[in-house]
Amino acid sequence: MVAVRDLPRWAEVALVPAVAVAAAFLLAGLVVLGIGENPLKASRILVQGSLGSAEGLGFTLFYATNFIFTGLAVAVAYHAGLFNIGGEGQATLAGFGVALVCLHLGSLPAPLLVPLGIGTAALFGAAWAFVPGYLQARRGSHVVITTIMFNWLANVLMVYLLVNVLREPASMNPETRSFVPASHVPFMHDVLRGFGVEAPTSQLNLSLLMALVAAVAVWLLIYRSRLGYAIRVVGQNPRAAVYAGISVERITIVAMVLSGALAGGLAVNELMGYQHRLILEFSAGYGFVGIAVALMGRGHPAGIVLAALLFGVLYQGGAELSFEQPKITRDMIVVMGGIVILMAGALEGLFRRIIAASLKPLPLASA
Repeated sequence: MVAVRDLPRWAEVALVPAVAVAAAFLLAGLVVLGIGENPLKASRILVQGSLGSAEGLGFTLFYATNFIFTGLAVAVAYHAGLFNIGGEGQATLAGFGVALVCLHLGSLPAPLLVPLGIGTAALFGAAWAFVPGYLQARRGSHVVITTIMFNWLANVLMVYLLVNVLREPASMNPETRSFVPASHVPFMHDVLRGFGVEAPTSQLNLSLLMALVAAVAVWLLIYRSRLGYAIRVVGQNPRAAVYAGISVERITIVAMVLSGALAGGLAVNELMGYQHRLILEFSAGYGFVGIAVALMGRGHPAGIVLAALLFGVLYQGGAELSFEQPKITRDMIVVMGGIVILMAGALEGLFRRIIAASLKPLPLASA
């Protein structure tokens, strides 16, 4: 029997996810075939709708930006042995922080207002994640349970605030008034046009660059810093961490705070980069998809960026697919995403064993 530990690092990082994704699309193709549609045509529409034009690519990268932030948030906590599924609530509270800055400090110039909004989003997301981290570290309350509860609390709090406190009096919609233009993160097409490059209009904004910088920062933190080493030690063996003089409680709280701050990037992309006002449920499930992105990316920032791009393709290409082939509804696209998660998560061990067996050197034939 082939031991899983015999799998080379390159195969663990690249080959296993690639095989899982290929198997997922094969199974999704069978589902499409089962409803009477051509899976090859569906695949072509999916790819062309997401990557086949500059406009489609812009929307794909916009969705991928959200997934990078939420995937990184899950990964930082996961390296510390924590399963933070509270990205939705942390991003929601980060959106509240963004609204406070953009609505009440709108007289500030853009060079001050935009960084202040980004920093406040990170602060509010970190603060909402601090409480579950503290309860896990000091009271033994499991972080999975507390983050689920905090997702619900954040949603209820946001409904109350938008209906009774922040809503514009002249509007019946549960949303704030528009943010001042100085608070907007510039759209990518506007930036490119400023350099003389014509680009189609899309939701993509400079938050993408912030997400990529965050991915590099997380890599440096986890793999090139003392704090990152302590986080990984706590995640892999808390008892060994204690013997090494590492405070498990401190690392638990720090990891959750960093995780919540990263989740706040979702609010920046959606509210400061696109919506330009605070609305209900702007997080739209991105926090939960970030869990799949982190798992598929093996918790590594480079893998998370690639997995985020894959889910961006599914989101944007799926919208085009449901328009071109009405029998393939948005619910079917959700099913396809679920199949990808199933293959990359629940069946990961199966693919790893198959690949390990196929890469095992064959015995030399006797002379």
